[in-house]
Amino acid sequence: MYVIIESGGKQYKVGPGDTFYVERLPANPGDRVELDRVLTLVKEDGQVLLGTPQVTGAKVVAKVLEQGKGPKIMVFKYKNKVNYRRRQGHRQPYTRLSVEEIVGP
Repeated sequence: MYVIIESGGKQYKVGPGDTFYVERLPANPGDRVELDRVLTLVKEDGQVLLGTPQVTGAKVVAKVLEQGKGPKIMVFKYKNKVNYRRRQGHRQPYTRLSVEEIVGP
């Protein structure tokens, strides 16, 4: 059994017990969050439920494991012959989730 969910403008394929990273959610470590934007649900028997655009009544219950920041990337802008150089760093915030259960319709 697995689902395809949407969170933070990105899609994730997750199953029970999976651990994955999403864009930062407003929750503390140890909290439980419900992700209700389920796009596709595939059951144990192979039955596929496609949402238009979402599967009604389906949700994913996940536990927040940690809040953190990703690795630093460097943004460097440069223009030739005009002495223009700008350097900037960025670390994307994330939330690490662990899927506890998938509730289907």
